[in-house]
Amino acid sequence: MAAAKRKTDPEPVRPIIVKKIIEAGHGGHHGGAWKVAYADFVTAMMAFFLLMWILGATDEKQRKGIADYFAPTLVEMRAKSAGSNGPFGGDSMTAAEKYAHAGHQTGSKSITIPKGATGGQKEGDGIRDKDQKRFQKLKRELDDRLKRDPKLSRLRRNVRFTDTREGLRIDLVDESDFAMFSLGTQTLLPAADGLMRQVAAVIAGVPNDIIVRGHTDALPYTGGRAVNNWTLSAARAEATRKALADAGVGNPRFARIEGVAEREPYIPTDLYDPRNRRMSITLAWSKGAVDPDAAVHVAEPSPAAAPEPAHGEH
Repeated sequence: MAAAKRKTDPEPVRPIIVKKIIEAGHGGHHGGAWKVAYADFVTAMMAFFLLMWILGATDEKQRKGIADYFAPTLVEMRAKSAGSNGPFGGDSMTAAEKYAHAGHQTGSKSITIPKGATGGQKEGDGIRDKDQKRFQKLKRELDDRLKRDPKLSRLRRNVRFTDTREGLRIDLVDESDFAMFSLGTQTLLPAADGLMRQVAAVIAGVPNDIIVRGHTDALPYTGGRAVNNWTLSAARAEATRKALADAGVGNPRFARIEGVAEREPYIPTDLYDPRNRRMSITLAWSKGAVDPDAAVHVAEPSPAAAPEPAHGEH
């Protein structure tokens, strides 16, 4: 009886296991990851060939400029280096620093402070220094030449040197007892001609360009005359150029020949002073040495004031 009951018992439920198989697509030859890697490789090769082209098509100065452009602008903070107490962790602003410089060198100072208000050394300062030394030597040589010449030694007071923005200006100045030219003409007097030759012998040995300007006083010409202070100053400037050229100064050296009448007086307080009648021979600064901030120095008049010339004297 018991055995019959066991045959009629229900069988236990077996779990049903469902296996799903999803076939993934090949994505174009086993996936697209290789395309990204290939693109990176091509980009790197293009950058490499561009670098090679830049290195071959530029000089050292241009390559340095490119390197400086891409140089990092943030300075790494390091302990015991330049700076001050606090974030920089250094000693002081003047302490020795350990920041790497060009060529992986270690610097000696944390900051360079210009000595002057203009920002320190300028590009044309070296050229200008050479010109100034050359001009100082020229001044001494011309003065020595006039000292050694008995006929011209008294004319040393008529030669004035002035540093200007254009260069070294040599003024050959008239006085009450000395004139460079005959009255109202562009004819050099014998003493002035000798003085001009000494000036030419000195300036012929320097390479600087030359600017010649003729000046007169403010005394007007009498009516009916065809000449005036403008034409007279220009004619005397040309006569001066010719005298210098005849004495050995090459014509290519002359940059400008000008007549300015009485518009640039040597004695601004007295336009009729005879010292306003003069010839200016300026040795120009060399190319690249011009300093636009340089002040114009006005020559001081001699202690003994000359008497006012007669009306109509030029």
